[in-house]
Amino acid sequence: MNRWLKRGALVLLILGLAFTALVAAGLILGERRAARRIDITVAPVSLRSDAATVERGRYLYVSRGCVDCHGADGGGATLVDDGKGLRLAGPNLTVGNPRMASYQPVDWVRSIRHGVGADGHALRLMPSEDYNRLTDDDLASIVAYVRQLPPQSGREHGIIQLPLPGRVMYGLGGIPEAVTKIDHSLPPAKPVPEGVTPEHGRYVAQMCAGCHGTRLLGGKITGAPPDWPAAARLAPGEGSAMPRYQDVEAFVAMMRSGKRADGSAIAVMPFASLKTMSETDLRALHLFLTRSTAP
Repeated sequence: MNRWLKRGALVLLILGLAFTALVAAGLILGERRAARRIDITVAPVSLRSDAATVERGRYLYVSRGCVDCHGADGGGATLVDDGKGLRLAGPNLTVGNPRMASYQPVDWVRSIRHGVGADGHALRLMPSEDYNRLTDDDLASIVAYVRQLPPQSGREHGIIQLPLPGRVMYGLGGIPEAVTKIDHSLPPAKPVPEGVTPEHGRYVAQMCAGCHGTRLLGGKITGAPPDWPAAARLAPGEGSAMPRYQDVEAFVAMMRSGKRADGSAIAVMPFASLKTMSETDLRALHLFLTRSTAP
């Protein structure tokens, strides 16, 4: 019996040492990953400040999720604070943040489309896969709106605090960054006439990529808090959520209210932003999701 106890203790010791080594490796690799510099060459977008551009930027900022991470005033917003070591907050985008005051046109493009900050580090919270296919005009519009926001100060400029398991997962590649999901060789998307068409709906649907995947197949949201449910499949095929919403009015009502037809609430979706989308955008999105044969 003593021999088996000794062997069992030895196995437990080896497993403990292996686990400790794995944790240490994950922490070291995480620090290296966060500190690495990423070189992506981009062309600047001509920035504008006319009223029509600012108004278009306001609409996109509010309806495409920017407000959820950066606040209505652009000064930053808390995404998660569970009191257990997980705290995430979007940064202050106004010139009250010294980092943003020095942003150049290429920095805006690199950050929004490619998930890389002006310092060359990956923007770990920025879901640039949702914005990579923005047209030059729409990107310039968002920047025009943000740049005219009054300066905000006194708030921390972006927070990423992960508990120990999250830091290890990040170091081991279990929490991906947007910069690793994007095809950086793609040129900017070409403008599509705004209207209730599948083509415009496809353009609008790009905003869904961060949670539902670039092919809109849904599934577990990689890197999301463990209690988040899986994203629904929006693409055609078995398990798609869209057959429930063949009626465009039902789809629009769901997007405006955040509730299914039976009155049950849909978790996680950023309905505070989605409910502000225009009728044209929502109807075009519905048309694309219900009529397209391939996302």
